[in-house]
Amino acid sequence: MAMDVVDYEIKGAEMQYVEVELDPGEAAIGEAGSMMFMDAGIEMDTVFGDGAQQSGGFFGKLLGAGKRLITGESLFTTIYTNQGTGKRRVAFASPYPGKILPMDLRQLGGTLICQKDAFLCAARGVSLGIAVQQRLGTGFFGGEGFIMQKLEGDGMAFVHAGGTVVRRELKAGETLMVDTGCVVAYTPGVDFDIQYVGKIKTALFGGEGLFLARMTGPGHVWLQSLPLSRLASRIFAAAPQRGGAREEGSMLGGFGAGGLLGSVLGGDDE
Repeated sequence: MAMDVVDYEIKGAEMQYVEVELDPGEAAIGEAGSMMFMDAGIEMDTVFGDGAQQSGGFFGKLLGAGKRLITGESLFTTIYTNQGTGKRRVAFASPYPGKILPMDLRQLGGTLICQKDAFLCAARGVSLGIAVQQRLGTGFFGGEGFIMQKLEGDGMAFVHAGGTVVRRELKAGETLMVDTGCVVAYTPGVDFDIQYVGKIKTALFGGEGLFLARMTGPGHVWLQSLPLSRLASRIFAAAPQRGGAREEGSMLGGFGAGGLLGSVLGGDDE
């Protein structure tokens, strides 16, 4: 499928969004629920998979949708096509604080492997597939499991990462040890493996888990400072575990008069 060449502009700081400019007849594909706004004249069409199999019959469409289901994504994506006579813009918003990364697949060799929930939007023609980890240990202990997303084509794709993002270029044989949740994306030339931290005390009390990702060049690696899993665990830990409002800033916490009265009125009669 021919790739559309789109212009874009990323706006914002902590909560970014990307505006994609479409010429007449051009289109972009977006993850379900990612659209922020669009100009009049842009037509939305929800399809199975990534839209690249629209001319391949029902089986091709079903196969594309099945690949997305395996990676934990929705069966559907939305295609935004400029049906007007002038330039139109459609915007896609990031789902949580972080950065939107523009990926020119042509410059990256045509393929990018990324974490399962990283894809945000792309120019029409970019194919969304799956990358299966070959090593058993990587699948079980790699954080992302056996299945990751694979973006293929020679157009623009946009992926989202949490917090601050760093891009590292690894030379042949150069190795980088990374927390498994901090891996956003990498080019296919990078060897991705899992390594045990090596010390029982470090594994149990270091807070970094039992395993680290070992990434060996050549290729490019993108890392995030705030994985969604880490953000979610902090939010869960800070949330009230027994219902009602939590008393922020109180050293007495639930042992004060308010906490005692709440327990009585809440039905604690033991």
